[in-house]
Amino acid sequence: MEEGRRGDIKMVYEVKKKTNFQVEVDIPGSKSITNRAMILAALNEKETLLKNMLFSDDTLYMIDALQKLGNEIVVDKEAKTVLIKPNKEKNWGKVELFVGNAGTAMRFLPTYIATGNGEVVLTGIERMKDRPIKDLVDALQGLGVEVEYVERIGFPPIRIKAKGLNGGKISIKGDKSSQYITSILLSAPYAKSPVEIEIIGDLVSIPYVEITKKMMEDFGATFKNDNYKKLTIEPAKYSRDSYIIEGDCSSASYFFAMAAIAKSRVRLNNVTINSIQGDIKFLEVLLNMGLTLIESGENHIVVEGQKDLKGISVDMKHISDTAQTLSVVALFAKGPTEIKNVYNMRIKETDRIKACYNELTKLGAKVIEKEDGLIIYPKENINDYNKNVLIDTYDDHRMAMSFSLAGLLIDNVKIHDPNCVSKTFPNYFDEFEKIYK
Repeated sequence: MEEGRRGDIKMVYEVKKKTNFQVEVDIPGSKSITNRAMILAALNEKETLLKNMLFSDDTLYMIDALQKLGNEIVVDKEAKTVLIKPNKEKNWGKVELFVGNAGTAMRFLPTYIATGNGEVVLTGIERMKDRPIKDLVDALQGLGVEVEYVERIGFPPIRIKAKGLNGGKISIKGDKSSQYITSILLSAPYAKSPVEIEIIGDLVSIPYVEITKKMMEDFGATFKNDNYKKLTIEPAKYSRDSYIIEGDCSSASYFFAMAAIAKSRVRLNNVTINSIQGDIKFLEVLLNMGLTLIESGENHIVVEGQKDLKGISVDMKHISDTAQTLSVVALFAKGPTEIKNVYNMRIKETDRIKACYNELTKLGAKVIEKEDGLIIYPKENINDYNKNVLIDTYDDHRMAMSFSLAGLLIDNVKIHDPNCVSKTFPNYFDEFEKIYK
């Protein structure tokens, strides 16, 4: 197994209580941006040097897949760079690609594969086989791509018989995942004619589509946006020599939250208020609860928890990857917190709404589970929470990172399978442990 990917050994990480500290942490490159950048670079007209690369399970699976599709990739983990020399012939041959539980790889790759020629099977772990992909497959079939299900209709694995990507008009439901739309957008400039996407219903995670748009523009292409009801992409060619990956704002959420609940000062490097990532808005949620912004620089943010937090009711439709973080912060607020409009959390690495309900309840909180969110009623006294709790992580990196925060104020919280963080933030607990030094 490649370096950075997780082995099968299950371990337990015990969090030690800690408050009133000052710490400086380094936030790794964004997974979402990294995997988008690799697709763009593989389509690019020349070789591209990607800087501040994230090397995690999901990005390593993407690298492996692109290499098997004939792209020459030079990895320098020490320098955090990847040089991608694209396979301009795009003759894939007959190949099977295993992408673990990497949702971005499973969703971004099919349209890229469709721009070339060959027969490619995309598969992953058992949980991946339960994550829906029908909306993307229907869209690709609408563009004339031959795609078939290998096992179960609507879910991976899928087989793509690529013969080049035609243009045309398609419709995609907007309520499941913006990644389906991003998949089409990233590769659509290499279709034979314009691609027009009609969005059915409301689009979730609009900020992630905005990331896609900004990155496409950085590489020399774009799409016309009609109020997120219709997106039109004209044929174009990408051309860029290098690209710098932003720090991951989803990963930053844990350290913003750490400062808030532990009444501590935290400096986060590699993040900025002006990030193209929508998850930077999670900082606004915490500021509304009582966190203080001390400093905002070109490549860092300093925050401090100076006062008690107040409960909040918030629609997290567009920043659902930070909802687990907020669910733990809610344990230490005054008054209830309601997390609304995050139904798509149920089709992530696990059913995240159910998982949060289970573990928050295990800690002793009163929680109401709704179809599209949670209401958390915190205890008036922190000491009344259950001690010596083992948190199940459901093979979900965000469960491990979010619930590690609970142990800063609750005695003997233990995280089962802490290595699942390798999906997006392999050295998370190294950064976390800086608070004890």
